[in-house]
Amino acid sequence: MDESPTLGSPSAPAVLVCCALAGAGTMVVELAAVRLVAPWFGTSHVVWSNVIGVVLLALTLGYVLGGRLACGARPARSMGLAIALAAVWVALMPWGAKGVCQMFMPEGTALDQALGLFTWGSLAASLLLFLPASLLLGAVSPLATESLARGQHLRAGQAGGRVLATATLGSLVGVFGTSHWLLPVLGVQGTFLLASVLLMVGATLLLCGTGSTPVALLWWLPLLGAGQLELDVPAVSPGDRVLGRLESAYQSIRVIETGEGDSLSRRLVVNEALDSFQSVWKPDPGMLGNGHYYDLFCLPLAWQKAPSTWNLLVLGLGAGTAVRVMEGVLPEGTTLVWTGVELDPSVVRLAQEHMDLVPSPPHRVLAGWDSRAALTQLAGPFDQIILDSYANNMEIPFHLATLEFFREALEKLAPGGWLSLNAAGFGVEDPLILSVASTMAAAAGREALLLEVPFSRNTLVFVRRDADVPRPGNVLSGAPNTWGTLAPEVPGPIKQLLQSLGAPGTFGLVQPGQGDGILTDDRAPLEQMQRESIARGRVHWAEESAP
Repeated sequence: MDESPTLGSPSAPAVLVCCALAGAGTMVVELAAVRLVAPWFGTSHVVWSNVIGVVLLALTLGYVLGGRLACGARPARSMGLAIALAAVWVALMPWGAKGVCQMFMPEGTALDQALGLFTWGSLAASLLLFLPASLLLGAVSPLATESLARGQHLRAGQAGGRVLATATLGSLVGVFGTSHWLLPVLGVQGTFLLASVLLMVGATLLLCGTGSTPVALLWWLPLLGAGQLELDVPAVSPGDRVLGRLESAYQSIRVIETGEGDSLSRRLVVNEALDSFQSVWKPDPGMLGNGHYYDLFCLPLAWQKAPSTWNLLVLGLGAGTAVRVMEGVLPEGTTLVWTGVELDPSVVRLAQEHMDLVPSPPHRVLAGWDSRAALTQLAGPFDQIILDSYANNMEIPFHLATLEFFREALEKLAPGGWLSLNAAGFGVEDPLILSVASTMAAAAGREALLLEVPFSRNTLVFVRRDADVPRPGNVLSGAPNTWGTLAPEVPGPIKQLLQSLGAPGTFGLVQPGQGDGILTDDRAPLEQMQRESIARGRVHWAEESAP
């Protein structure tokens, strides 16, 4: 049955343009959705899976809904109304995200308490935030197919093929545009707002084409109101100050300042804040104290005579905290030459603006490089390689924790050089940490040293190229906090740090192949192991705090 000419019928190009806009809008919602909930739930594979699953469920329901509506007398008008309602919902999503996410991830939640919320909280929030708009956009294809078939007297297969081809082209534009331009340039709220405007343009074309011009104009009113709303982000603690904030292609980033005078410090926080941060800054270079794991990266300076030039490579530079700590404790007569690799250029930009990261030759920063890819291009040799690369504040990227990668890193070290890794976990007996350490030991063919960082949930792992790691004195003699003969001219702060390390139960020596298995490029289930680690830590802390 043809649409009645008296009711109006949009042109075939208008219908297809709207299909392309709906396809692009769907991909914007899917890709930007993770960034919208990232300040509360992060961007782990679990969160991505929940968002993608919700969008697929919504599209499925939308196809069914669109098929039912297509039986009506005016499918083009129904299509326009569906797109208009989706446009309004997309515009309002950034405004409503804080309230929805805080229902399932209250402010002040600690990392060990958030394990279940990462999974079920992000799923529930995704259902409330993203299902309605994706469902409405899913209804577009069957409605467009019916409208084309009636208006152009096409067979269902012909109309459906044109609709699917056009919608897929729009989806491609949405995929590349969102990742490479919209999010980095416009940010989260700007991305959703632009997507909603483009969708409303399409809805207006359809509604005007069906003789519903007044209705089309009325739909712009809530959209204009949504454009005046400000994006809510997790609040900072009283007394803290946000110095800078960026939305990069990878994550949400903030620099937060705390205290004044001698207590002044700054933290670089990415994605979910919880009780974690990526980098920290204090006015003067040197050790940070108070359980900051960065201090332990300096220990190799105590365990060997430092050469005149200490050539350092930091994989996962962040804002340069490890470099800044090292600069403040170098033995007299030793010069630091460092190279930093950081995947996210926006992190480097904020660090340069607010955290004194100002590299000048011979120092250098490789911004926008993946650590493993950069390692293959660097000549070395390095006296020390620090691996401090994390996603979502707790997950080592799997390709940076495998036997093959550790072998590549060791080959870039000078003889006797140090490979140092920060592992987030709960003690030296944590299976995750043991697995990473045993993989490092297997790559080096020698023992790996584990040192638990006091007052934190970090453990440092050390291996050397063609040399043995030191063994705490109490392993051999029972004397606490002794490390044998130290290198001459060890700076005082490093000596004080060593005195706090090596207590029973806070260190370990791992043999090659010890633990639950060697991590390889073929199999490295680090995200699953990390979640199990958090679960164990939560149980352990609950037992310790029980009366």
